[in-house]
Amino acid sequence: MKSKILKIISFLAVALIVSSCLKDDIGLDWTDSVKGKMYAEVHYWYSGFQVTALQPVPDDVVFRFMINIATDELPTEDITVSVAVNASVLAKYNSLKGTAYQLYPYIEVLTPTVTVKAGTRTTYARVRVWNADLLNPCDNFMAPISITEATGGAIVANPLGQGSCLMALPISNPWAGFYHAFGYRNHPVNGIEPFDWSSQELTTVNCEKVHKAIVGNYSGYGLDIKVTQNTMDVGGTQVFKCELQVTDMSDPTDFIVYPDDAGAPMNYYNPVTKTFELFYAYNKAAPRIIRETLVRNL
Repeated sequence: MKSKILKIISFLAVALIVSSCLKDDIGLDWTDSVKGKMYAEVHYWYSGFQVTALQPVPDDVVFRFMINIATDELPTEDITVSVAVNASVLAKYNSLKGTAYQLYPYIEVLTPTVTVKAGTRTTYARVRVWNADLLNPCDNFMAPISITEATGGAIVANPLGQGSCLMALPISNPWAGFYHAFGYRNHPVNGIEPFDWSSQELTTVNCEKVHKAIVGNYSGYGLDIKVTQNTMDVGGTQVFKCELQVTDMSDPTDFIVYPDDAGAPMNYYNPVTKTFELFYAYNKAAPRIIRETLVRNL
């Protein structure tokens, strides 16, 4: 059965969102205008904007992405595809998106050429980055890798669409990692709902903020935690005050942060015990109140 394809959407802004992916077996017939043609592309699972957080260490980190030959028939000969760092596509991305990503300075394409064997469609390209410890964690870095050439008559896909992997490389901040999360959610109908998660991940958003993909025991929303440089004394320890934002809500203001719990200060990070103490709620009309403690796993 012939492979399928989405029609290529010509608008660059839409291409950036990767809605114009060339795909196999997607449910739309290969159109007459591209019948018999071949396109060298970064596979839609890997193309466009991606994120790999780096620990602030000198060690190598290798990431890979799939190269795909999109066509209505399997290639009858080997196809060689060249890939390279593409600073110009990074500049265009920043211009279109209003971002300020910098080219990651320590980068090597380990597979400047890859071969898609006759009778197949895919192979992998690999990229190495290192020296994350030498970079400012508050800067935004990206490794923009594009297909530059392809043999066998394959057409190189648009570098602002399926032709590139735009790998954002945030430097992990000190609070990213896995935590023991426990506490309760006080639901207006269901009452107190205790929870105890042995390992819950906090991921880097930027140099001062982490994100968790669940609020209490509810996975419908996430939570951003910003660790500020404002301190207060809790039990003789100088802790760092935190600012919270419940995420993924249709109304991003529909949440509450409680400054204390029975007189005890809340919403801070204790650098000695590596613990977050949080007290907040979402849905102001009928608050779902969450009191949780996050203790860094060793």
